[in-house]
Amino acid sequence: MSKAHRGKGIRELFHRGRGVCPVCGRLNVKTLYEQDKGETKIKICKICRAAVKHGKKSV
Repeated sequence: MSKAHRGKGIRELFHRGRGVCPVCGRLNVKTLYEQDKGETKIKICKICRAAVKHGKKSV
């Protein structure tokens, strides 16, 4: 079975969901995960999301 529709949802996003992660500062990573920062929500990368979840990094 083919995987023709994989990633279909991020194709419509600006730069296909890629940008600079505000937590780690990496360039050109997928910033798809929303994280609360006070009253606002920011989008962070997958690795920083796991680090924040486990208490290794703070937003």
